[in-house]
Amino acid sequence: MSFQAYLDTVEKKTGLTPRELVAQATERGFGPDTKAGPILAWLAEDYGLGRGHGMAMVHVITKGDRIASKHVGSGTAHSDPNDHLWLDGVATKPEGY
Repeated sequence: MSFQAYLDTVEKKTGLTPRELVAQATERGFGPDTKAGPILAWLAEDYGLGRGHGMAMVHVITKGDRIASKHVGSGTAHSDPNDHLWLDGVATKPEGY
């Protein structure tokens, strides 16, 4: 599953876009210096997200929408077509994500 596919599934499971979840995380005081544990606990408790989907959100909350270029077009299971992720929801996602 690509990184973007994880985020798309997070939206389906929570009813919120990744950007909306990032905003909630920021309101809770989570950011670049936050360890994964507290974010994972919040996402599991409030939204029922498991570790894999939670870790995708941890990345976006702590590191932003950029991913390592080694994952772009690699042809592997976690390959993505872009070096940045679409956070504004499946309904508005441009072609090529």
